[in-house]
Amino acid sequence: MNEEVFKVKTPVFEGPLHILLDLIERRKLFINDISLAQVADDYIAYIEKNENFPMDETAQFILIASTLLLIKSRSLLPTLALSEEEEASIEELEKRLLLHKRFKALAIGLGEIFGQSVIFQREERRDVSIVFSPSSDLSVLNLLSAARAIINNLPREEQLPKAVVKKMISLEEMIEKLTERIQKNLKLNFRALTNQKEGEYAINREQKENIIVGFLAILELIKRGVVKATQKNFSEDIEIETENIGLPSY
Repeated sequence: MNEEVFKVKTPVFEGPLHILLDLIERRKLFINDISLAQVADDYIAYIEKNENFPMDETAQFILIASTLLLIKSRSLLPTLALSEEEEASIEELEKRLLLHKRFKALAIGLGEIFGQSVIFQREERRDVSIVFSPSSDLSVLNLLSAARAIINNLPREEQLPKAVVKKMISLEEMIEKLTERIQKNLKLNFRALTNQKEGEYAINREQKENIIVGFLAILELIKRGVVKATQKNFSEDIEIETENIGLPSY
């Protein structure tokens, strides 16, 4: 609910929108003295100022504004020739506005009598005894068959296969491992560092992972200036040696 109700403020009228419509319909106020554009602008500003604005109030404004617009257009252009489609649209709008007016009057009437008398009365609850009354053809076998059918139709828990995820060596672990081996041996080839046998081409998944992580570790060690790598030919192995090759290893 909004605390502040929208009010029209014009030089000739100030108050709620529905009262403005009522005065115009009863010819107490001249429609051409009202700027409908200003009313619409004021209403848009009113909506923007209020958060969580209810849609029913917007629908109410559109209906009243449509009525005012229809009255004003007929007042300004009483002799304007309209096409059949335009005439049908105006007649449809008039029917909708009249229907809305009737419903609004009924709603006011219902609101006045609401809670004053009982419209619908609930039936008194009867005491009903629940008993088991089987048919003549019911037997133990029938009951057993029905019970089995119910059990077989019960949803079963799906047994999903268990997957074991093997831990893969991390890049930091591989860097530490290769650094230790190179410091001990001073010079090694890449195949030896990644535990590959000479002439071995068919490798498993674990070996492939070690080769990839090992290669990345070598690149990182080269970047850090810990080792240097050389390869004489494209098909030959990569030779890796420590940058401190001249220092003794203890």
